[in-house]
Amino acid sequence: MPLYEYKCDSCEKTFEVIQKFSDEPLKDCPECGKSVEKLMSLGSFQLKGSGWYNTDYRKSSSSSKPSSEGQACGTPSGGCGKPACSTN
Repeated sequence: MPLYEYKCDSCEKTFEVIQKFSDEPLKDCPECGKSVEKLMSLGSFQLKGSGWYNTDYRKSSSSSKPSSEGQACGTPSGGCGKPACSTN
């Protein structure tokens, strides 16, 4: 569930509340009972490092042949370019 941050208009106390997306926003401060406003906060999830797509998922354009690395023995198509291996 998401964590929402609120600030009281009267006492200026800032607090966090875990709520469902479907829950109504809070209207009253738990300390003084006056009105509160929902704050916009930065997310804590960040992807850092050298590009995820480029290093993990992009297909190599240097060769159009299937690679023999990581192919399971016994594949029906003979993934390594050879006829299928026997499983016996």
